[in-house]
Amino acid sequence: MQQSEFLASRKTILIVDDDKQILTLVSRIMARKLDYNILTADSALLGIQQSRDFKGRIHLLLSDFQMPGMSGVELATAITLERPNIKVLLMSGFTEGTLILNEGWHFLAKPFLYSQLRALVTGLIADQPL
Repeated sequence: MQQSEFLASRKTILIVDDDKQILTLVSRIMARKLDYNILTADSALLGIQQSRDFKGRIHLLLSDFQMPGMSGVELATAITLERPNIKVLLMSGFTEGTLILNEGWHFLAKPFLYSQLRALVTGLIADQPL
């Protein structure tokens, strides 16, 4: 979706995942079923660039936890330095090991149900202003 097509009455989510199938599926769910403006990136570096280029408010970063070149944690850290009010939801199919997230960040294990994603996203950004 082009920025010019974004509706001011919708909240904006930046989705970053190196798996293009997941990126497409999640972005479609968010845009069509949940009615959010969506920015997408298939790499962490592109995600940072999308964040920098977008002039409006981004309410949520929804990112894969493990990506080539830069992890979701590193991506979220870089973006929250420039956008301290952004909410962070990291997702991963890897369930082994210990997961340590910054305060206020959230995690969603893959595979997940649509209802889980909807509930988490809605809960995280429901009270944020447009």
